[in-house]
Amino acid sequence: MATPLQVAEFFIAFSNTTGDVITNLKLQKLVYYAQAWHLAIFDEPLFDDDFEAWVHGPVLPSLYQEFKEFRWRPIDRELDEDSYFSIREKLGNQTTELLDEIIEEYYDLTGHELEQLAHTEDPWIKARGGRACDAICHNVIEKSWMQQYYSSRLFNG
Repeated sequence: MATPLQVAEFFIAFSNTTGDVITNLKLQKLVYYAQAWHLAIFDEPLFDDDFEAWVHGPVLPSLYQEFKEFRWRPIDRELDEDSYFSIREKLGNQTTELLDEIIEEYYDLTGHELEQLAHTEDPWIKARGGRACDAICHNVIEKSWMQQYYSSRLFNG
């Protein structure tokens, strides 16, 4: 099983090797989609931590704390191409293949676009419990909701 930080560092290292920038907002959503699709495809979580239904979409509080110093600015971590390959090796083929798919599907979207996408999907909506989009909320997005929703998308396009 991976840790959220390993998954985050995978995306940061990818960003650094491609010369792109990645913000905490975008990182949160990429890690969320990695967890969601891992649940759907492999019927088990990628990591144990739970996402919460924050105003700006799904957030993993521990990961937010790790990178909050960057606020809206690009995350500046020294993770180069060697780091990227080292992280890939630690995560293993099955996980890195999934993360490569997440990059292919979601990476070109901005953090804001990923936020808007998550706002249209059942797990975040359900966890919000009818609260206004701008209301503070720390409700957990249940893994079972993620698994059910993304599994249905897997087979229905």
